[in-house]
Amino acid sequence: MTEFLSFATPGLPYGCVFALLGIGLVLTYQTSGVFNLAFGAQAYASALVFYECVAHGWPKPAAFVVSVVVLAPVLGLLMDRGLYRFVRTKPVLVKLVAALGMLIAIPAVFEIVFPAGNLYSPPSLFLSPSVVYFHIVGDPINGIELSTVVLTLLVVLLLSVMFHFTQIGLRMRAMAESPRMVELAGVDADSVGMASWMLSSLLAGLAGVMLAPVFGDLQALNFTTLLVAAIAAAAAGSLSSLPYTFLGGLLLGIVGELLSGYLPSGQVLSSGLRPGLPFVVLLLLLLFLPGLRRRWTKVNDPLAGVDPPPAPLVSASRDRSLRRRSRIGAGALVALFVVSSLTWVSPSWVFNLSQALALAIIFLSLVLLTGMSGQISLCQATFAGVGAFTAGQLAAHFNVSVLAGIVVAAVVAGAIGALVALPALRLGGLALALATLAFGLLADNIGFQYSWSGNGQSGISIPRPSLGPINFSDGRAYFCLIVVILAICILVVSAIRRGTTGRQLAALRGSELAAASIGINPTRAKVLVFSVSAAIAGVGGAVYGSLELGASANDFNTLLSLVFVVVVATVGVYTVDGAVGAGLAYVVLNVALSGNLTLRWSNLLEVIFGLGAVVYALHPEGAVEYVKRLTLERFTRRGIETEVLA
Repeated sequence: MTEFLSFATPGLPYGCVFALLGIGLVLTYQTSGVFNLAFGAQAYASALVFYECVAHGWPKPAAFVVSVVVLAPVLGLLMDRGLYRFVRTKPVLVKLVAALGMLIAIPAVFEIVFPAGNLYSPPSLFLSPSVVYFHIVGDPINGIELSTVVLTLLVVLLLSVMFHFTQIGLRMRAMAESPRMVELAGVDADSVGMASWMLSSLLAGLAGVMLAPVFGDLQALNFTTLLVAAIAAAAAGSLSSLPYTFLGGLLLGIVGELLSGYLPSGQVLSSGLRPGLPFVVLLLLLLFLPGLRRRWTKVNDPLAGVDPPPAPLVSASRDRSLRRRSRIGAGALVALFVVSSLTWVSPSWVFNLSQALALAIIFLSLVLLTGMSGQISLCQATFAGVGAFTAGQLAAHFNVSVLAGIVVAAVVAGAIGALVALPALRLGGLALALATLAFGLLADNIGFQYSWSGNGQSGISIPRPSLGPINFSDGRAYFCLIVVILAICILVVSAIRRGTTGRQLAALRGSELAAASIGINPTRAKVLVFSVSAAIAGVGGAVYGSLELGASANDFNTLLSLVFVVVVATVGVYTVDGAVGAGLAYVVLNVALSGNLTLRWSNLLEVIFGLGAVVYALHPEGAVEYVKRLTLERFTRRGIETEVLA
């Protein structure tokens, strides 16, 4: 018993911070319907400002006021006024992309403002970490642990009182059901939304400042991965109960420390299971807690049916002659692009364009899964990694040609996609997105760490392919191969869109119940599209890995999946040309900025794509589709004016 308590006690401060972050997530979800995945980024921003203030000689109380009491609520206010108020009644994908955009942009912005590099030994908030105040079964309790537990208990108590015994708490709870119905009752929904976001951001700032000394160094990645533990804590409370959220966070922290104490060291499973515990818990809660599934898959707003339907794609609204001219123009543009890449474009830029087209293959998987079927996956980079590692392992250990390995990679990634889809069939919307996020993080921490898979940080070699006498080791030759593979994937996606499966997916997006009533099998359609999407991502990952001549777990981590979703959604997730445009935009901007910016501005690309979420919130069809619509309207107006003048 003494050993058990000595292992469990250090988990209390971690559990309290998990609980505090989870409570903040519950607060924003209850009041705005937005699951704020940028919560960890907000915590990092306050922790960074607190560190900088103390490092420049500020007293800790003054640094606390600036970083937590002032900065955190102001940041929440800016996020609500500048972005989240536009997405309260929007679909889940729009809300999710908006939150992911802030997750990417906020740390990048603050690292541009405070370019300090690695920050070690962050200061504690109140009590000193070097002072031991008392012991529990021989385990010392220092100032950080004591202040974290006391502050968390105080916050939970005050929030519980506010939610159940104050008018603002009642209004916040009503906002979760329908902002528009709250307005019909005479309540200013905007004011309530602003108050909830400011309060939630205050909690994020407090959690960030408390947690930074526990980590030992200040990095945005620590707070981002911590977010999943907060999500699991919020899920334990079914996104509604603050006491159960608090209890769930505490148990996560304690069980994590128990695993660290009892599991043998030096093994991939034991070393990866402790950081992967929140992901496992989240998956189990999503799959086996019916109330949570219903809460995350239902339509939150009862008045959502009054919204007008989204506008059809431009390609579906053009007349036949304009469609034919557009195809001719697109074909000429593609031919010019290929010929230029094979003639006068420099070898370095041929390599960059090859990267863009390889990523476009991965992005096509999102067009198929999200754009056509309405399902949201946050682990497409994981499927791409499965493809890359499969092709590399076959080439290294079985002397299989990389071209054949790409085919096998598609099969393996597709099979894993089907396995992920089978339990995910019980989910939908936000729950499905979080389940795939948990799966991707498990692959990062455990799946890709073995020598027979991704070999961890060391990675594996993936040679360039050959086909008989044709060797694709030359950059321009491999570029041609990527163009061919991309064209095949585009044909597959286009055929699915035009075929019976595409029509079934469109019907399922409208109403799954209505689609089932006319004989459509939702299970078969969802598993099929998830599997094909994973297979395409696997092909893209194998092609990309062969281009780079190798791949490691870092090349396909889950954070990249989040970036991919933001980039593709911002550029265009509903069309094939949106995926190609996203690949080109991602690589070209990255190359253009990385070679011309100082170290301080090296995160500018993340800022650009993160703030692109604001544009996406206003134009959910994507930048490519929006530009095409503006162009079509201009041509239509000119045609009308010409007819009138005639």
